[in-house]
Amino acid sequence: MLRLRSCTLTQLLSSPYTSHVSPLHRLLSAAAASGISPAASPGFAAEEYLVSACGLTPAQALKASTKLSHLKSPAKPDAVLAFLAGIGLSAADVATAVAKDPLLLCAGVERTLAPVVDGLTGLGLSRSEVARITVLVPGSFRCRSIVSALHYYLTLFGSMDNLLRPLKRGFWLYGADLESVVKPNVAVLRECGLHDCDIAKLCIRVPRILKINQQRLRAMVACAKVLCVPHGPGMLRKALEAVAFSDEEKIATKVEYLKKTFRWSDTEVGIALPKNPMLLRSCKERLQRVAEFLISEVGLEPGYIAHRPALLTYSLDDRLRPRYYV
Repeated sequence: MLRLRSCTLTQLLSSPYTSHVSPLHRLLSAAAASGISPAASPGFAAEEYLVSACGLTPAQALKASTKLSHLKSPAKPDAVLAFLAGIGLSAADVATAVAKDPLLLCAGVERTLAPVVDGLTGLGLSRSEVARITVLVPGSFRCRSIVSALHYYLTLFGSMDNLLRPLKRGFWLYGADLESVVKPNVAVLRECGLHDCDIAKLCIRVPRILKINQQRLRAMVACAKVLCVPHGPGMLRKALEAVAFSDEEKIATKVEYLKKTFRWSDTEVGIALPKNPMLLRSCKERLQRVAEFLISEVGLEPGYIAHRPALLTYSLDDRLRPRYYV
């Protein structure tokens, strides 16, 4: 077994995916050459291995080890670690990825991981971008279908940087079927008049909108259209962002708060919201402070503010107060 493991690691460490030698790479090379491993004892001590070879904390290792109880030897995890080091993951990256998805250590290098890397680089991603994807969504990285899915989402979001923004917030779109949910939802957004650039901006801010059922999405669109009449694609996108996942009661409550805080009539709130629908997402405490300043201190009329709701988006302490005092 040790001879086989040494041979496997030697082959992996000399493959094209391991051209950049890392400390983890050197550690594995030394282990392969000497035939010594932290988990070379009979059976596979998963918890110990996760700490010594993967860099997890004892608490993380205890939690993650339950998913590796089926492993009988460290051969496959060793191969995966060598591969990850070869595509540029640091020891800290490996620890993060394995803590998120311990089953990454069970993925087949030749059968799954290598084809995935080839497919992603074939889409134009750099090795560093592939490494970031691995760390952010390790569970998806061990599925070959990530290549076709990522191809679609890169087109939808417009760039890798745009796609990374929801990924960094812990969101991945594998929870919804691409063909039966995501693509039909995108079609609905196009039907309601949104351009592709507006859809990309909306999905960056509210990516969950791609995963909901069409009935709920159409209800959101209808609510947004009522909110911003007349509307263009850009304003409709902002209105959709403002009402996303808020029910009618919450929206009505926020509208009443705006009327009370800024002393607006129904007509005035109907003027302000189409121009700045994101007021529905603004913090109540912040709106209260801005209202007190603009109405009580500056002396602006409620109707004046309603026609210029952009005033309410400016920072009170960094912009409104200093300019007023000057």
